[in-house]
Formats: sequence, C-alpha cells, structure tokens
Amino acid sequence: MTIDELDRAVSECRACPRLVAWREEVARVKRAAFRDEEYWGRPVPGFGPPTARVAIIGLAPAAHGANRTGRMFTGDRSGDFLYAALHAVGLASQPTSVSADDGLELYGVRITAPVKCAPPANKPTPLERDTCRPWLSQELELLRPTLRAVVVLGAFGWQAALPVLGRFWEVGRPRFGHGVGYSVAAVDGGPGLLLLGSYHVSQQNTFTGKLTQPMLRDVLVRAAVAAGLI
Repeated sequence: MTIDELDRAVSECRACPRLVAWREEVARVKRAAFRDEEYWGRPVPGFGPPTARVAIIGLAPAAHGANRTGRMFTGDRSGDFLYAALHAVGLASQPTSVSADDGLELYGVRITAPVKCAPPANKPTPLERDTCRPWLSQELELLRPTLRAVVVLGAFGWQAALPVLGRFWEVGRPRFGHGVGYSVAAVDGGPGLLLLGSYHVSQQNTFTGKLTQPMLRDVLVRAAVAAGLI
C-alpha cells in the first residue's frame, strides 16, 4: 500500500459508530459562519509528502476545521498557529491553511493524528483510539524509511502514539513534557528517531500563553535539525 492508497482507505472508514454519527451530524448542521460550504464530514487522512523526515502527530480533527475542510489542522485557529510556526522555520510554503486547495505545501513534514474522525467535545474514547490505531501504524510503517523525528502534540496524542511507535523504535514509556526529547533506537537496528513532545496547539494553550510561537518553533527546529531538513 502506498501513502495515497492509505489516505483513500482512511477516508472511507466507518469503524466507530459514535464518531461516524457525530462527524456526519456536524457536516449536516454546520456552523453558521460556514453554512454555505460543503463539509468534508469523513475521516481525515494525513497531510504531507510520503518521504517525510518529520511527522507531527496531533489528537483528532476539529469539528469545524479539518472535519469541514478535509485536511489536517486546516480551517481553524489551531491550524493557523501550527502552520505559522512551520512557515517561520522553513517547513511550509505559507503561514496559513484555509482550505484543502489553497496551495499549501509542506517540506519534509507530514501531519497526522491517532484518531482520524472529529470526536464529540474533542474527546475520543479509549476504544475509539484503539480502533483507529492501525491507520497510524500503517502510516508510520510507510514513512519509516525516511522518518527521523516525531513531534507529538499533547499528552493524549503522546499516549496514543507510543504503542504505535513501539512497533518500530525502542521508545519504552517516556514521560510527556513540552520540549522534552528522547533519542530512540530502531527495534531492528535501522535508523533511530528523535521523539519530541509539545503542548497541543489548541486555543486553550495558545490563548493563555501556555504555548507560544517561540516555544513551538524551538521544538520544530530541533526536529528539523535531527531530520537533516535544516
């Protein structure tokens, strides 16, 4: 399976009844500001090149962001914050991500999530997280030949990503923390990986100053240097 084939398969998944019902209800009811738009309303695949050297792992699509636009971290303020930082350090072609056809390109970076559907209250259940895990596992397996650094946004994403990363790298049980990094060896003697944590780019963190642009840029630069992108 190629990345493109995986992305198509992800977008057709209906494995979790609660998530299917929610994402489709949101797409039908819509937010007033987007009432004239056609929502994506499906699982959201990863975004970025199949030869990415850095992966950024979030939590799940936002109901009126990626669930509306069909692209990770696109169409909401969390995405604005993330892409502004990526552009500032030379990993994105533009600082904004408005729609799936806005021309944005990522340089050596792929953005994905352990849960592919927008969950109610932004809180997937443990069962939904585990049901969705094979998609992330297949994605990382396809990226593995080139992948050299992973940035995980938030503690939930960290907990969800570790079992998947553990298939390929000796990650153990490292604690999450902003800016905390771990150099981990491959389970088969192949290339190692730099695993980095960052606070999530949610408005709860960015509006309160818990996560600032310089803080996020610092983590992204460390990942890019480890991956040989800058």
